[in-house]
Amino acid sequence: MTTFNPAQLVELAHQYGTPLWVYDADVIRQRIAELRSFDVIRYAQKASSNVHILKLMRDEGAMVDAVSLGEIARSLAAGFQPNGDPEGVVFTADLIDHATLATVIEHRITVNAGSLDMLERIGQHAPEGHRVWLRINPGFGHGHSNKTNTGGEHSKHGIWLDDMPLAIAIVRRYGLKLVGLHMHIGSGVDYTHLSRVCDAMVEAVQGLGHDIEAISAGGGLSVPYREGEPRIDVEHYFRLWDAARREIEAHLGHRVRLEIEPGRFLVAEAGVLVTEVHALNRRPNRQFALVNAGFNDLVRPSFYGSHHEMTVVKGNGMPSEAPSGSFAVAGPLCEAGDVFTQEAGGVVTSRSVPAPEVGDFIVFHDAGAYGASMSSNYNSRPLAPEVLVENGMPRLIRRRQTIEELIALETLG
Repeated sequence: MTTFNPAQLVELAHQYGTPLWVYDADVIRQRIAELRSFDVIRYAQKASSNVHILKLMRDEGAMVDAVSLGEIARSLAAGFQPNGDPEGVVFTADLIDHATLATVIEHRITVNAGSLDMLERIGQHAPEGHRVWLRINPGFGHGHSNKTNTGGEHSKHGIWLDDMPLAIAIVRRYGLKLVGLHMHIGSGVDYTHLSRVCDAMVEAVQGLGHDIEAISAGGGLSVPYREGEPRIDVEHYFRLWDAARREIEAHLGHRVRLEIEPGRFLVAEAGVLVTEVHALNRRPNRQFALVNAGFNDLVRPSFYGSHHEMTVVKGNGMPSEAPSGSFAVAGPLCEAGDVFTQEAGGVVTSRSVPAPEVGDFIVFHDAGAYGASMSSNYNSRPLAPEVLVENGMPRLIRRRQTIEELIALETLG
């Protein structure tokens, strides 16, 4: 859990209101530095897609992965160049709609195709030589939740390994330039599983019958959301992939670029969500602390049963020294599932925290990934502002959305 200055968080809360996202740029830089052994660090921006975060990634030498037309636009706005070797932007998906296809062709954006139909559509419309990756589903998967499992027969992602000959036939028929193979399985700290993924990549390349210039390890590097959880051994992670890369190089007879596609790993521990306690609701066997952020702001606990450590901070910026109590922490939404302390399946739990009072702040830690980027306007609540702290100096990188802006899209006459 990254330690933020509680006094600064409260000062920012008074300045910009709550709920409020706050990020530490130094933590992001530290995580990027840990992955420098890989030839290319390609940030999976779906984790946190603010343009200012993307510019920070670009300044640190990272490339970017985009999974929608909107993310392509963000990438270009942040200054990433689609051309180059390696390319600054890669578009990854399992389908490509007409508007996205037009933009991909206009900017010559490299495509990471996760289905045969997507690859066929690229071939039919893109000029000869358009650069493509093939995202492979090796037939097995992994993830912290069934909803994040990105491999196996129950996952929609990737071209089934047995269909690779069909994919290569499409590449050759349209004269596409095959850049490399991509597997996003997400082994976390399960190194036995990671070794299996690496072996699957080697076997896929050996059976390809076509040259490539790169392989991608995908993402899925875990972070310790709970106190005491193991931290991933990045050096060991790299060694396993590097060994696979060397086998592939021996097979192909030339150097092969090794990419990695982290999202959560780079930004999760860099962000917190600052909320304010507005009510306490007592039950015979449970106490609720009700804050002014809901799953419209941070959906992970409701969607996945995900855990976020919490700290209670007083209005004067000091950590609460109140006696600990057992509290469930919930939000303001008119929705029974708007509870931050729950397990997978929606079972409400309680946490031992210093007993909060109305006016205290509750800070949700390690919330920088899939927090703001998964926010919604449910219950017609505006998106919260975002602040980036660099060298101790905060700056607003997204203002709070207004209710008028919500309604403006519906004003037709």
